[in-house]
Amino acid sequence: MSKSVDLSQEGIEVKKSCCYFCHQNCGVLAYVKDGNVLAIEGDPSYPTNEGGLCCRGNIALKHLDHPARVNYPLKRVGKRGEGQWEQISWDQALDEIAAKLAAIRDEFGAEAVATAGGTSRTDDWARRRFMNLFGSPNCFHNSHLCWIPTFMVETAIYGWCPFDLDLGASRCLVLWGQNPGASSMPEMHHIRGLQAKGLKVIVIDPRFTETAAKADMWLPLRPGSDLALALAWVNVIINEGLYDAEFVTEYCEGFGELADHVEQFTPEWAAPLTWLTPEQIRESAYMYATSKPGNIQWGVAIDQLGKSAGAAMHARALLRALTGNLDCPGSDLLTGPSQDSITDEEMEANDRLPEEQKAKQIGADKFKLVTWPGYGKIAELAKKHWGKAPTAEWMCEAHPPSVFNAILTGEPYPVKALLVSATNPVNSYGQSKMTLEALRKIDFMVTCEYWMTPTAALSDYVLPIAGALERPTITNSYGCADFLLCSQRAIQPMYERRNDYNFWRDLGMRMGQEEMWPWETVEDAYHYRIEPLGYGTESYDEFVELYRFHFPEREFYKYKRIGFGTPSGKIELYSSTLKDLGYPPLPEYVGPAENEADDPELAKEFPLVLTTGNGFMPFHHSEHFQIKELRFLRHEPRVEINPATAAELGIAEDDWVWIETRRGRIKQKASLTQGVAPRVIVTERGWWFPERSMTEPELGGCLESNTNVLTSVADEHCDPMSGTWANRGLLCKVYKVNGADAKEGK
Repeated sequence: MSKSVDLSQEGIEVKKSCCYFCHQNCGVLAYVKDGNVLAIEGDPSYPTNEGGLCCRGNIALKHLDHPARVNYPLKRVGKRGEGQWEQISWDQALDEIAAKLAAIRDEFGAEAVATAGGTSRTDDWARRRFMNLFGSPNCFHNSHLCWIPTFMVETAIYGWCPFDLDLGASRCLVLWGQNPGASSMPEMHHIRGLQAKGLKVIVIDPRFTETAAKADMWLPLRPGSDLALALAWVNVIINEGLYDAEFVTEYCEGFGELADHVEQFTPEWAAPLTWLTPEQIRESAYMYATSKPGNIQWGVAIDQLGKSAGAAMHARALLRALTGNLDCPGSDLLTGPSQDSITDEEMEANDRLPEEQKAKQIGADKFKLVTWPGYGKIAELAKKHWGKAPTAEWMCEAHPPSVFNAILTGEPYPVKALLVSATNPVNSYGQSKMTLEALRKIDFMVTCEYWMTPTAALSDYVLPIAGALERPTITNSYGCADFLLCSQRAIQPMYERRNDYNFWRDLGMRMGQEEMWPWETVEDAYHYRIEPLGYGTESYDEFVELYRFHFPEREFYKYKRIGFGTPSGKIELYSSTLKDLGYPPLPEYVGPAENEADDPELAKEFPLVLTTGNGFMPFHHSEHFQIKELRFLRHEPRVEINPATAAELGIAEDDWVWIETRRGRIKQKASLTQGVAPRVIVTERGWWFPERSMTEPELGGCLESNTNVLTSVADEHCDPMSGTWANRGLLCKVYKVNGADAKEGK
């Protein structure tokens, strides 16, 4: 917090806001006077951050009034990407956008309009509500790479996803593809405190990360080989008698089929695939299975494997069931949806989207689990068991690469308009060259944004959106938690910025949806949602100021009372839900999207193994590169290379190098580290350069160091269940940039 501001001066109010720069939504106290935020600090009463803020949270005031923020509605007046804009009013923008969308719907059908959303910076239920009422099933996020496939696979097996951990009583925590030491300060703080009380920590990560350095056991597996490791753990736990026989007998179905199925997946089988020793695999399985109760914390890595992702999620999920580490004290908890408040799903108006339109969702014919076929089935089971369904926005989405392909090819039908909400697809979706070409080709694009991103620069309209201090927030794990944490706006939006809620509502009001938007402000809508909690408050702000949180009383062992939300009412080790959708009921082994065994010729040309999903502080995805204080900390893109490999390739520390796959190449600066194996290459994600020209063809250098150029969205590289594409475990080569080809990628 700034020490130069006198916070004792008369007239200062303290508002209970939050940080919006990652999923934690850490509590923030904002000191406000005369409509201006004078200072911020972490809220010591907030349960996750307890007063702390990381380097991202501490730049909130830099973000609030940064000179590069988009502050007024803009309409393109020159050629697409030429950078010629006219400042217009919100009313003009909304009138013209509504007219254009109506014309597209009339000519091509509602499904010709798609939307892309960001990472929980927006009111996504409002976006889904608008689209359902408009008649299009084609909403999507980058959620395929972040938790949502895991949620759906685990819900198919247990009846809900056990994402809420009871760490306080845990004896063993598995961090599988997660590095809270760099990405989540509150989480790491709590883990370190529990380690001092005896918690064992297993880190599964190709990198020797900040978290691995503090672990009891680190498993540096080959990138993309998580499925082999998970199957081998299942094998050890069953064949060496480590499973919870009483729990399995009483509450699980299909143990015999599973035991027979995994007989082949021994640690000796998995060792060459994972680059681990049989002893490492066996010892780690013992540590998890015998240190009860225990937890497996979700991390993004498995969601980003592509082809083998769904089976890996499935195998990992079985570990909790076999060990009985579900819904008991110290384990992973099956909370179900909120029974006390109006959930996101109940706000989405999913029943207003006709069945014939649901059937048109792009990707639903190929990847059924996170589209209407799978979501519809799981939502029906959840409503029968819990009385409510998981959020459709996130859990039931069009397949993003297939939407971009539809824009380019017109198959399976033309997509003519894209509404972009606080996301930058060219830097965050796979195979960026293809994505960029789709954004260049789309007939009509509207972007609601904080900044002029490469995607915004190609839009027809760019609309200014309110940031964290200018909007209220409800934090509830994408609408799927039974608790909620509420934050209020510190100030009204500056300049002509608006909440994205207002965008969707005001657009809906112009398109005949008036009766479905009774809440004039987002606070009105939030108050409607929390009224059933029974606190008796007159407004949303009053709830935040007096209570702020709602945590229902924890009930362990709910399955003893109500069973599990599956067709059998038990945990289905042999999943009837997956089988009914046409997928293997038991996890079958499949290699990484590209690997040495299945692609020996490819491995000769691309002998190294790439992992691309590496997030890094102080940035979040492709955000904050405009803020010079953060760029001072990390001002250039870096790629991690083992010193032995670098020496072989003639690469020295800080050399610019090309990283190349079959999809293309990018350049980043070499960081030589023993923290990765000699065959492993780790790139940073998200990079673009807003200090450069934001017009065509430069567009902020959006391809030059963008690791998504290297990834693969080919159908054969996607997970057949969810459609998640391949970011990790791909084959690549690395070589030094020379003067002749240093300008840009090919």
